[in-house]
Amino acid sequence: MRPTARSRAALRAGTVAVTMAAALLTGCGDDDGAASDTAATVDPTVDPTVEPTVASTTPLATTTSVAAHRIEVEVAGGRVVGGSRREAVPLGEEVTIVVRADVAEEVHVHGYDLLAEVAPGVPAELTFVADIPGVFEVELEASHTELLRLEVA
Repeated sequence: MRPTARSRAALRAGTVAVTMAAALLTGCGDDDGAASDTAATVDPTVDPTVEPTVASTTPLATTTSVAAHRIEVEVAGGRVVGGSRREAVPLGEEVTIVVRADVAEEVHVHGYDLLAEVAPGVPAELTFVADIPGVFEVELEASHTELLRLEVA
């Protein structure tokens, strides 16, 4: 069945309405006036007998503010190899602390209250987002051996 002039006009009006709605939704921009990173499109080659469709909006680019920071510590003979140190990480960054030790102990990240078991041949690994600013001791809990001081700023 062939569409009438009236149904084609209604279809075009619907297409214009969808296009305007898409433009309003995607053209608002950020607070600084920059254009949005999303896009909506209307297929201009739509068959006049088919309802117009709007493609789903998807980000054009994705970024993350969280970067990985890996800190490795080794304990031998009851001492930190290379000595205890201070490690600075930016606030909001993902941190992984890996501890290898020749004794069975518990690794404790103060302030974040994170604990992990370490044993000979079985490293402790603690991964978290450094979202609390300050300086925090990381230690072997039972022996009170300071592994490092984590500075989050």
